[in-house]
Formats: sequence, C-alpha cells, structure tokens
Amino acid sequence: MIEITHKSISPEEVVNKTKGDSSGCVVTYVGLIRKHSQGQLVLAVEYKDPGKKAEDILREIAGIAKRRWPINNISISHRVGKLGVGEINLVVAVASAHRREGFAACQYIIDQFKQKLPTQKRETYQDGNRVENRNTDAV
Repeated sequence: MIEITHKSISPEEVVNKTKGDSSGCVVTYVGLIRKHSQGQLVLAVEYKDPGKKAEDILREIAGIAKRRWPINNISISHRVGKLGVGEINLVVAVASAHRREGFAACQYIIDQFKQKLPTQKRETYQDGNRVENRNTDAV
C-alpha cells in the first residue's frame, strides 16, 4: 500500500495491511510533527502535492527497496494538509522474513523520502514566519 492521504494515519492499520504469513517482522517508522525546527517553535506544517506525483515517487522508492532486499511487502502512508505538533505525517512499514533486511529497507526508504521529499512542505512558526521546502528534483 502506497498512499497520499488527507486523513489521520493509524500505524496499526498500516502494519496490518503490510504483514503476511511469511513475515517474521514488520519494521515500522512513524514520523511526527515536532515542536522545534530550524531553532524555532513550530505552529504547523503543511504538505501539498500540487502535481499529484508524490504517490509515483513513493512507489519508485519502494520498488528500488524491493529490488535491493528480500522484502515481503512495503507500505508507505504520507499525510498531506495542515498538521499540528505531535500529528503523524508519515508511516513506513516493511515486512520481511528477517529483521536485518527489514531495518535496512526501512532506513533506505526514510532516507530517500527525506532526500526526495515528494511533496511541498511549509513550516509555520509561532512567530508567524514561514519556511517552504520544495523538492523539484524527485526520483
């Protein structure tokens, strides 16, 4: 399951959609909106997918991970819209027979997500300033 969603993400639901009978583990990453960023207090973070290409980018990242490691299944759920501190913006779940491959693939997916941020991100700070991060150099 690869999805871009406006709805709250349940890590448990993502894990349940990812695991299978041949899975010995599901390595999971839950990304949260943190209170401090760039040395400032965060009020909100907004993610947008104006070109509707984020899902394709995430599928490409997952496809590369599946080719590099013996993985049973991968799920990536990325939330768009305006999120407050403490809300979940990303869940990555990797099901594999063994933990070593699961951890390696999960780390790779997270690193690629951060490097190629498939959506536009705008942080709004409590002092009213905003910082926008646009990634135009996607997969």
